Amino acid sequence: MRIAVVRERADGEKRVAATPETVRKLAALGASVGVEAGAGEAASYADADYAATGATVGDLPSTVAGADIVLGVQGPDPASLSGVTQGAWVVASLNPFGAGENGRARVDAYAAAGVEALAMELMPRITRAQGMDILSSQSNLAGYKAVLDAAAEYGRAFPMMMTAAGTVSAARVFVMGVGVAGLQAIATARRLGAQVSATDVRSATKEQIQSLGAKPVFVEGVAGIEGEGAGGYAGETSSEYQAAQAALVSSHIAKQDIVITTALIPGRAAPRLVSDAQVASMRPGSVIVDLAVEQGGNVEGAVAGEVVEVHGVRIVGHRNVPSRLAADASALFARNLYNFLSAFWDKDAGRPVLDAEIGDAVRLTKDGKVVHARLLDS
Repeated sequence: MRIAVVRERADGEKRVAATPETVRKLAALGASVGVEAGAGEAASYADADYAATGATVGDLPSTVAGADIVLGVQGPDPASLSGVTQGAWVVASLNPFGAGENGRARVDAYAAAGVEALAMELMPRITRAQGMDILSSQSNLAGYKAVLDAAAEYGRAFPMMMTAAGTVSAARVFVMGVGVAGLQAIATARRLGAQVSATDVRSATKEQIQSLGAKPVFVEGVAGIEGEGAGGYAGETSSEYQAAQAALVSSHIAKQDIVITTALIPGRAAPRLVSDAQVASMRPGSVIVDLAVEQGGNVEGAVAGEVVEVHGVRIVGHRNVPSRLAADASALFARNLYNFLSAFWDKDAGRPVLDAEIGDAVRLTKDGKVVHARLLDS
């Protein structure tokens, strides 16, 4: 069993799919590992560190030659996989529902290449798969980094400070969307001394918000989503709820110094949470961080990859936020992939063998065809 770790080529991608720690663990399973030269450099993992684990470090063609499994972060170019074995696995985040050449078109290309593409972001949110969940591990870091990015753009202090010259009031931070990223954003803002409030359409998150010492802001008297949506995510809400939430948020947002939005619906455009009028209601110098900007954005006026100023408010729209913490993000991502492979490793077969529950959830292509149910329906 040969496993290849390729260098990421997407703009701004600094992560790597395996670290020296996980390469050593993969070798302990009985696999031989090849790492493309420079794969971990942007995440502070040197080629020598990989070589010290016994991995072979070389160029791309020699790394993928004869590979049974190819590990990536965003997924390699299908054209680069010509040397892999027939039916080789490609294990990465593959954006199967996205548009353009890096979305569904790339999935079709994987099918044509005869590889079995496994999209790790489609991992079901079940107890036994928690250690394989790349969305959770990366969102955790994104929520943390969003608060630091907001602090960097905000021209004032976060905590309340009492000095002989007077008192500095604590920054007021409002987190919209209380999933993994939102919860970490709340915790981080609280650690920095901010006065934090948060909202979500799922009523079950109210206790989570309170447990972190933040104030829950919820629509009363109009049903949102009771408990969790499909797979632990929020779903869509009624027009009545959306109108009530907009009114509540408008009055609350005008009093905030910093707003962090994290709301995503898998496979769909991000829901619009903050309108231009709501941005205009905030005082000049306020900051909004939109973590959903790459999926259309939660904030009107947000621009992917840029920090823009609208009505005197700075709207932060950094792409690929986990990659801005490349070393830690790589370490967690790599452990997710190792946990996935090791959980299904069959000693007799000398390779991982997927079961139906997880295999059907993450498998996009097999035997030259697109096989994922949601892709076949689209």
